[in-house]
Amino acid sequence: MAIEPVSALYRAASTVVRTLPLPATELFARAGSAVVPEVSEERRLLVERNLRRIYGPEYGGAEMRRSVRETFWSYTRYWIDSFRLPDLDLETIDAGFSAEGYEHIAATLARGVGPILVLPHLGGWEWAAFWLTQVQGIPVTAVVEAVEPPELFEFFVEFRRALGMNIVPLGPGAGTEVLRAIKAGHIVCLLADRDIEGTGVPVEFFGETTTLPAGPATLALRTGAPLLPTAVYFRGDVHHGVVEPPLPAERQGRLRDDVARLTQAMASRLEGLIRTAPEQWHLQQPNWPSDYEALEAIGRPHPRPGEQPCASA
Repeated sequence: MAIEPVSALYRAASTVVRTLPLPATELFARAGSAVVPEVSEERRLLVERNLRRIYGPEYGGAEMRRSVRETFWSYTRYWIDSFRLPDLDLETIDAGFSAEGYEHIAATLARGVGPILVLPHLGGWEWAAFWLTQVQGIPVTAVVEAVEPPELFEFFVEFRRALGMNIVPLGPGAGTEVLRAIKAGHIVCLLADRDIEGTGVPVEFFGETTTLPAGPATLALRTGAPLLPTAVYFRGDVHHGVVEPPLPAERQGRLRDDVARLTQAMASRLEGLIRTAPEQWHLQQPNWPSDYEALEAIGRPHPRPGEQPCASA
């Protein structure tokens, strides 16, 4: 069976990154990332909207253009660093990572329970996952969205499993697998700044109403596993992880109300983590109702959550 073109592109990029010297890779990649916002009106629009949510509605001009370029470069760097991981020795992986707040993870693991890390699409989280599995020897389970085409999804799953992660495709059986992982003492990683399935909880996020997934809060309330807001930033040549104290996840009333309360608290913490490094926020899919309206206004309508899998990673 022929490999679908998008899948072939990612596989080729992986090969190039692992073959060329890093300085040459970064030189070509930075030039390429500068072109993307010029040719992809949809992605540029969404990045600009996200930056205005952080910097304010008047943000624009040369500062906006610089921030857009840096956002696309940050996303490109994410892939460069990720593709390099399988060829790096453990000393390099360890030297390339620093962390603050790791004691919140350690305290949970000492109880024999797997913590739930909720992360935004920011920085280079794959490096952190590889550091956990290979340097610390701690199993990591990550839930990932099903992207189109299937060949591309298979590539992503294959790649992440090669890094030592237990990959759970988002779907009806994901909850059961994640429960097993928590009980087995895995660190569970959930990207939680976007409601992919369209079945989430209404929240205020960057001053605008949208929905975020209910899964993290539901899991924490039902299992007692702490919910740890987490981000991994690029800081020079190092990937720096920040693990915040657990969100209060005690039952106070009806499960539905508790999930709504905890999901809003999660949204507020994620917002703070993103504001620390706005240009490293790689979310390039519509995430608020107004995003869909803005895309329709430029003749680029986008499927609403749950209508079909999207081609992102």
